[in-house]
Amino acid sequence: MSIPFLRDDPLPTGTVEELGRFGGTRLRRIRCGNPGAFTFLGTNSYLIGEGGSVAVLDPGPLDEAHQAAILAALPGETISHILVSHTHRDHSPGAAPLVAATGAKTAGFGPHQTPREAGGEGGDHDFHPDIALADGDTIAGEGWRLTALHTPGHCANHLCFALEGGEVLFSADHVMSWSTSVVSPPDGDMAQYMASLQRLASRGETLFLPGHGAPLPQPAAFTRALIAHRQAREAALLAALTDRPQPVEALVPPLYGSALDPKLRPAAARSLLAHLIKLAEEGQAQQALDGWQRSG
Repeated sequence: MSIPFLRDDPLPTGTVEELGRFGGTRLRRIRCGNPGAFTFLGTNSYLIGEGGSVAVLDPGPLDEAHQAAILAALPGETISHILVSHTHRDHSPGAAPLVAATGAKTAGFGPHQTPREAGGEGGDHDFHPDIALADGDTIAGEGWRLTALHTPGHCANHLCFALEGGEVLFSADHVMSWSTSVVSPPDGDMAQYMASLQRLASRGETLFLPGHGAPLPQPAAFTRALIAHRQAREAALLAALTDRPQPVEALVPPLYGSALDPKLRPAAARSLLAHLIKLAEEGQAQQALDGWQRSG
């Protein structure tokens, strides 16, 4: 099944986009100017609510222009909460300057789960939320209420947020409209990622608002396409394994093809490693000193 990616997102950097009212809650989007191979055109920050109790979801990286744009978008309004979907450095470091400017409380699942020395070098290890949100917890302000959904896989402390009313889910980096997500062990876990995708595909929201890329209508069909894509990739990987060990890097070309951007090969290898770890846990693959092979 092909994935109907949305690669057209004309929102200019730093400009406020009115997304509409959902269940009476006003939603706005601002995109940070941090484009890249893994951030697409930049990180989306969402303004939830209005007036005296606005929540900022994912304040982005340390970027003075972006933090200034968020504050400039809210003249006469008050930021009461700063929510963080997960602690990758393109999502959470911007919380600190916003706290300094507003005194708002931060909320998220918790600090980054994987220490730097254990492979967590891509995480923001300085973020520690004032309010820890477990799966199913709610957080609210005047005119809005969100339910936190723990969706590990892309990142161990990843949260999605469901807006009260059942129409909108903030899907962060677990389901993005422009690309698949990188799953990089040890903080990324393919078995958890697939389970979280299944969970999101079974929900009833009609609009996902991702961490990167345009708003995603018809998200259930899109999420099922992501699941089918991962299942096909895993089946192809299992078929490529032999009785002789192969390094992960040697498996990238036959599975991704020659058209893969060389800059993305390390990330592709990390995702294959996540699949191999999942297959090993299921007894279908095993690791040897010099690579991976079929189990048994």
